[in-house]
Order: sequence, then structure tokens, then C-alpha cells
Amino acid sequence: MPFTIHDLAATIDARAAAGGEASYTRKLLDKGPEHCAKKLGEEAVETVIAAIGNDRDHLIAETADLLFHLLVLLKSRGVAIADVEAALAQRTGMSGLEEKAARKRD
Repeated sequence: MPFTIHDLAATIDARAAAGGEASYTRKLLDKGPEHCAKKLGEEAVETVIAAIGNDRDHLIAETADLLFHLLVLLKSRGVAIADVEAALAQRTGMSGLEEKAARKRD
């Protein structure tokens, strides 16, 4: 069975609950949401650089880092992956252009 984003979220939840100095996840969370957001930004830039460099393996590795740090940031703000999935599900009934126009009205 393949490893999924839900598996990653569960691992982050477990490491956050366990605490301890050995957990990179716990260290990130202990530094607060602002630090987690900064780390996400750094990983986003690294992912963009990997994509521009046209190195598939590097892009995959950086994307894995990006997804991990995104989920840690969400955890730091009490947002579950299910919350994001619900927002995505609401968008599936309309085109991307319609969805963007609807957001501008809110």
C-alpha cells in the first residue's frame, strides 16, 4: 500500500503528541506557527529552484519537504488535512476560473 498524505499527517500528529528532543516535528511546532511558516517559505523556494533546474529527483525530494512543512504549519494552526480536502471538494463543481471569481467576491 502506498504512503499517502494522510499517512504523513498521522506521522506528524504522532510526533507532535510524543514530544521530546528527538523529534524534528516537535521542535518545529515548539517554535510556533511563524517559524513553521518561514520554513514552509524556504521549502517553497527550494521546490521552485528544483523545478527550474529540471532535475526530476531533486524536484521530488524538495516537494516531499514542502508537503511535510505544509502539514506541520497546518498542525501548528489547528487545521486538519480534512479541512483542506473539504475546501477542495467545494471547488470541484466549478471551473478554476469560476472559483477564482467567486473568491474575489467574498
